[in-house]
This record gives sequence, structure tokens and C-alpha cells, in this order.
Amino acid sequence: MGTRQLLARAMKLFFQWFAVLLLTVAAAAAQGQLTAGHDAPQTSVCGPPQYCARTDRRIELYPEKPPAIGPAGSIISDPTFGSRILRVTDGRSDPTQAGGPLYTPSGPEQNSWNKNSTMFYVTTSEGSFLLYDFDPATMTARPARSPKVDLGGEPEFSYQKANILYGMNRRQRVFEQYDSLSGQVTELNDPSKCVKLGSGDNAIVISVSADDNRFMTMLGPQQDKDYMVYVYDRARGCRWYNTETGEIGGQWGPKGTISVPDRFLLHHARIAKSGKFLYMTRGRGGIGHGWVAWEIDNMNVGVCSVACSAHYALGYSHIIGSSELNHPLDLWVRPLNQPDAHTLLISGLEPAKDYWFDSHLSWNNVDENDSAPICFSTYRPNNPDTPGAPPLVTGPWQNEIDCAETDGKASTVWRFAHTYSTTRNGFWSQPRGNVSQDGRFFMFTSDWEDQLGKTPKGDKYRTDVFIVQLR
Repeated sequence: MGTRQLLARAMKLFFQWFAVLLLTVAAAAAQGQLTAGHDAPQTSVCGPPQYCARTDRRIELYPEKPPAIGPAGSIISDPTFGSRILRVTDGRSDPTQAGGPLYTPSGPEQNSWNKNSTMFYVTTSEGSFLLYDFDPATMTARPARSPKVDLGGEPEFSYQKANILYGMNRRQRVFEQYDSLSGQVTELNDPSKCVKLGSGDNAIVISVSADDNRFMTMLGPQQDKDYMVYVYDRARGCRWYNTETGEIGGQWGPKGTISVPDRFLLHHARIAKSGKFLYMTRGRGGIGHGWVAWEIDNMNVGVCSVACSAHYALGYSHIIGSSELNHPLDLWVRPLNQPDAHTLLISGLEPAKDYWFDSHLSWNNVDENDSAPICFSTYRPNNPDTPGAPPLVTGPWQNEIDCAETDGKASTVWRFAHTYSTTRNGFWSQPRGNVSQDGRFFMFTSDWEDQLGKTPKGDKYRTDVFIVQLR
């Protein structure tokens, strides 16, 4: 074979190889785009603070039938959004009640994940909690050793140490610390040594600052009748605010009566991640606004007077919640020291077309700049209650699990999964969710369109706990 023939053959082989290469690259690119989802940004890393999930605003109806779900440990891919969903519990998971329903905590602000996403807890209908070990690489969960002492039904994991969990001992009304490695329980503080408690007063709620230095609880006979927020600082001791009388006192900081006229009993309270602010909502009756924010180190109490009735989540120095003025996700970011100042989080919202839906916000992944995405689940109270009937959707983000950008660079909303929850089996069937501290997972409650069987009493359908991977 001559030189020209060899050269021609080599050129032919080269062009054949190059054509195959182009087809391979194109196929890989198409597959990558399909995997990432429609309208998703193409990045080499899919995870917080920038996800690869869909960011469009199209209406996504539910499938005619919910995805078939296996027992606890099963993993499916959401048929609409593609995210992986793990079923954590089933009818055999609750040792306190055979077939009992299981839930995420009543508040999505509760930090139910440990620092590195290797442990979390779920709550039972008996008012206790169950610890789980979790492998984030394989999305595998298995029951862990739970403390044999009372830490309350909804404790809070440390933001600093993966093995530490904090709770309120309901019988003794004291702050306690649980070490999941050693099983040791340590008392941290007894509020009765700082304030006089009535025989019927309880201390159940716990909220912890991100440096694990300050702890908060509400004191009183019950929710909506509690009258005091109590703060324990590891270095300085106790400090309290009586919301019924307006008095502030304790072992440190200025004391006296607040200048604003608000007097009320407590429905809910949380401490900011910075430990510098308390957010409180009032129960029925009383005088004042929807919620107030107290700067713990002084006597300053700021009041919310405009659009104050939604669910909220706290960062370090800001609070996020819906104004509920124009759209259910008309989310406002407010500085805690100026509650009536606000910045709109999601721009370009169209008026809701039909029934107003609600949402629960979780921001346990927040950074010190309050710039990490805030995650949430939405639900419609008027979903069908016929087993297997798909929840209603008339606009984007309804009955979904999503996260919204908070860094001010854009108003992106990432869409991860449908909730498959009717919410028609009472408060506990709402898909309240808790984002992990690293922003990689979202744990939520669902009745899976009434496909999980009946409760032991037979009057409602069961709920279980699920985890969706955020990518």
C-alpha cells in the first residue's frame, strides 16, 4: 500500500473516530441535562447552596396514582422531579404502639438532625421520640439507642457536636443534655432556682443557639396559656421575660418593664441562631401584635404590626415568613431588630389562582450571614380525602417540597418532590419538614395519599416519615 493510500486511510479512521466522539459527548450532555431536570442550572456539584433541581414555575399535577412505596428502607425516585425519597418508618417502626403513626416534629424549626446528618429523630403519637442512625452516602436509616430518660417529645440536636442532643425533662422541668455515644444524661439548668414556678407549670419546648451556649423554654400551664420565656446562658446564668406583665429579670442584663404596651400569653417561641433574639407569638386574647422579638441582652422588644400571621423561621439576625398579602409564598425577610422592615424574597409572583395554600419553613441549615437557602413544604387543606386521589394543584409549588434562595443574588426556587400527603388526617398529617444542618436532606411527614393503612384506632389513616435528597 502506497503512502497516499495509507494517509487517506488514516484520515478516514480519524474522521470516523471524531464523529463517534461528538455523538458520545452530545449523548452525555443530553443525559446530564435530563438528570438535572428541566430549566436547572448545569453545575459540576449538585448541592447546597446551589442545587441542580428544577427552578421553573410550571404547574405540575400529581400522577393519577401515588408511586408504589415499599416498607421502611425503600427508596423511590419522585416521578415528576426525580429526587430520591427514602421511607424511614412503617407500621412496625413504633415500639410503643403497634401500627402507630410516626411524624416529624410539630415545628419545622426544631433541629431534629445532628450536625453531620448521621442521626435524626422521629416523634410518636405517644409523645416520645425515636433516634435513627443515618448513612448520608447510601440514604440508609436504622433505629439507634434512644435515651431511657425524659427529654421531652421534641428535643434539639447540637449545632456543634454530632453526638449531643438537648431536651427538657418534663417531670423535673430542667434542661438536660444527652450524649448518644456514651448514653450519659447531664442536667444543665433548673429554671425553678431562678423563677418561682406554679405547681401546674410546665417546661416542654426547647430551642438552642447555634453556639450551644444559650437555651430557651416557655414556662406556664400549657400552650396558649404559658406566660414566660426563660433563657439559660452557660456562662451568665438565667434571664426571663414575663409576657403577661411585661417584666424582664434574671441574673444578668438590665431589669424592669418593657416600654411597648404588648401583654399576652404565649403560643410559640424560638431563639435565633445567634442567641441574641427571641421570637414569640401570642396565644388567644391579650393586648398586642401577632409576634414580638426581644433582644435578650437588653430591654428592647420590637413588634410586628404588618402581615404577621404566617409561619416563620429564624436565622441569626433575620426572620422569614409569608406576608400572605398577594401569594402564599410572598416571603418577607425581616431583620429581627426592625420587625416591620422587610425585603421580598421571591419576585415575579402571580396571584394565586385558586385555594390559598399554606407552608412550613425550615432554616436549620442557615449560615451566619443568613444567606443559605430556606426550605419548606406546602399543602392545601382542601385536598381530596379519598384514598389514592391525587392532591390538588392549580399553580407552581403546591403540595411540594422546595427551597428558596436567600442570598439576594436572585429569587430562585428549587423544586425537589411532591409530598403525597392529603393533610386530611389531622394536624400531624401535614407534611411539616425539617432540613438537615448541611442542607442535603429534608425529612417530612406524609400519609402517602392514604396508602399506609389505618391507625390502631381505625379512625384515620397512618402517617410515616420520609426523607428526600436535596441535590
